[in-house]
Amino acid sequence: MKPAFPEGPPRLPAAPEGSPPPPPMAVYRLNVRVFWPLLTCACTVLVCLLQALRGKAGPTGGEAGWPLPSLLRGLPVPPLLLLLLLLAALGLGGRAWWTARQQQQQRRRRLKGGSIGSPGASSGREARRRALLDGFYETRLRLSPHVLGHSKAHVSLVVGELVRAGKAAGRLSLRGDVVQVGSAYEQHKVGSPDAFDVLVPLRLPPRLELRALPYAPEEQQPKQPGGRRGAFLCVLRVADGAQGSPSRPLCVAASQGEADGASLLSAALVARWFQAQVQRCLCAVRARLQERCRVQLAVGAAPCPLALQIAPRSDYVCCHLSLTVHLTPAIPLGEGLYLTPWVCLQPSTAPQLGTFWTLNLSKAEQRLLAWLRDQLLPDSCHLKCLQILKGLRELGSRALEPPWAAQWDRVLSSYVLKTALFWVLLRIPWQAWEDQFLVARLEDVVLFLVQALQRGRLAHLFLGNPHLPEILSLPKFVKEASPVNLLADFERPTLEKVASQLLSIWKQAPRIIRVYGGPRYRKQNLT
Repeated sequence: MKPAFPEGPPRLPAAPEGSPPPPPMAVYRLNVRVFWPLLTCACTVLVCLLQALRGKAGPTGGEAGWPLPSLLRGLPVPPLLLLLLLLAALGLGGRAWWTARQQQQQRRRRLKGGSIGSPGASSGREARRRALLDGFYETRLRLSPHVLGHSKAHVSLVVGELVRAGKAAGRLSLRGDVVQVGSAYEQHKVGSPDAFDVLVPLRLPPRLELRALPYAPEEQQPKQPGGRRGAFLCVLRVADGAQGSPSRPLCVAASQGEADGASLLSAALVARWFQAQVQRCLCAVRARLQERCRVQLAVGAAPCPLALQIAPRSDYVCCHLSLTVHLTPAIPLGEGLYLTPWVCLQPSTAPQLGTFWTLNLSKAEQRLLAWLRDQLLPDSCHLKCLQILKGLRELGSRALEPPWAAQWDRVLSSYVLKTALFWVLLRIPWQAWEDQFLVARLEDVVLFLVQALQRGRLAHLFLGNPHLPEILSLPKFVKEASPVNLLADFERPTLEKVASQLLSIWKQAPRIIRVYGGPRYRKQNLT
């Protein structure tokens, strides 16, 4: 027998372009919660009516009242009631079994990463939440590629002129080109493209010896003002042969316990020297940049001590954004690793610089994001998840009082959110990150972060992690480094309060977006 359709079932012709989508088909389902109790009540009323009519008809059924049919005269009422009660019990039991089966299937789909292949299986509540999150992303978080491209062009122009002026005057001892880092160059910046981060690699001093701080378990580490446990810290010991180098004025004598009394390269002195050199270079190029933009140097902006304020002069309305470029001096270590001055963020004082340096892994993070982009499907939602998390963090901050809002932003920093996303990304199958599973993946990241806050521990992804992809080609000292807890500088009650607030914000995300996501509460820079 030949099949009915040898070449497959017939297909409907495609709708012409620009035509409105067809209206959704109405689907009617039986509401078992109402059906079985209503059927039981109706049958009970019918039996009572039959009993009343039998009483009026008498034993023969023909003396008073209406005559009863012969079939109903001999029908016993108690067995009929028992049969109706049995049917009602079976109906309620079947409803309970069906509900339990549906819940079990939902849990099974959730463990597998969502109902792959059946996007319409989500409930109406999830569909409304998804629609609201998509609207919030499109109207408040997503950046215009056109505006972002113009902003990057202005930043490259100004920073490039500064670097060329420094090389020509011999003031900036640079090693290679500048390094563009941060969310604007990793495709997950939200809000407005008005803040950028740039590392300026230096070639000084000629010889250094890296010496990391001695490691001790967190419970044995003394509490430091401003925190010292949530970052990789090290000191740079100047070699004995570099006594006459130009970097000698940038060194300080270390304490006997830290580096055997040797000279250490001071991060504070290097930052101060770098600021003076950038100021001289800016004076040399300001006249050249006068027609394109106005440039000013701002000092003391947290968390970076040096920032350029750029106001472009352009006929285009989209290019009138005031740009902030954070310039950070960096010492290359090879393999895309850099040492940058460590900023001590004390709660009651301004950011301070000392003798300590911290490891910057921005280039390794960019390589990891590029590798993940090749592994994931083209419509992956991982960066969209991170952007929505930043937006919800900002909305949650607006709903809090100012002192607690500042603590909220410090705990849920952009780096903490990105680290949580990385950990979840490496644990869930690639196919589960399709855009149709956005709500489920967002909930996975939120629950992972809530559990980390409740435990008081979120490990750094790169430091002390030997299971990273080999494509990153990290040096041995990074893989074998002592693990760093990014939440170690915060008190446990604070972390538990943030965890509770974050979970509440995720559960009430639709209401919070409607209340605090309007133009009245709009903020220019969400980073």
